[in-house]
Amino acid sequence: MKYLVFKEAFQNFPVFSVKDIQKRFPDFDNRRLVEWQEKGYLLKVRRGYYCFTEQRKDEKFSYFLANAMYSPSYLSLESGLAFYNLIPEGVFITTSVTTRNTANHNTSIGIFDYRHINKRLFFGYRLLKEQSFTFKIAEPEKVVLDFFYLNKIDSPEEMEELRLNEIQAKEIINFEKLDKYQRVFDSRVINKRMQLFKNMINA
Repeated sequence: MKYLVFKEAFQNFPVFSVKDIQKRFPDFDNRRLVEWQEKGYLLKVRRGYYCFTEQRKDEKFSYFLANAMYSPSYLSLESGLAFYNLIPEGVFITTSVTTRNTANHNTSIGIFDYRHINKRLFFGYRLLKEQSFTFKIAEPEKVVLDFFYLNKIDSPEEMEELRLNEIQAKEIINFEKLDKYQRVFDSRVINKRMQLFKNMINA
């Protein structure tokens, strides 16, 4: 197969898998992937996933890639807190929740961490388009709940260490929605942690 034919078929794919290729070209010879990597045309993201070398590999690409590599999943936890400016630092690992097993993928683009969550708690996310990428990310209320559900924050001191942006939290979080989502968790532990959170931001 000629590279230009391949590129035309996948030029609108920020990332594509071997399965994607086989669906489009059932007789595709996977040796071409090795050859095109050696020529600098393709970048192997991780086993079974590739992108074109010239693909812009910024933060939004990482968000798209996180969804694509391990599905079903959506961005949340530390990445969600950083996205909504609820914590002061950027994060170096792209974090998501999934109904599949907890997993960690160290790729040529970066590190992707996935935490397991029960199917009944897999809600409260939206599709967001930024630049040319569309990805699933938790709403601010669900980011907070996911984070405190999966992280042991059980004292005011531990809450202080997070250095949460109190002003931003009160501005973007719908507390009526937060309470509604919290009831779905039906957990004494999450109720205690959410009260610590609300006390912290004076909500």
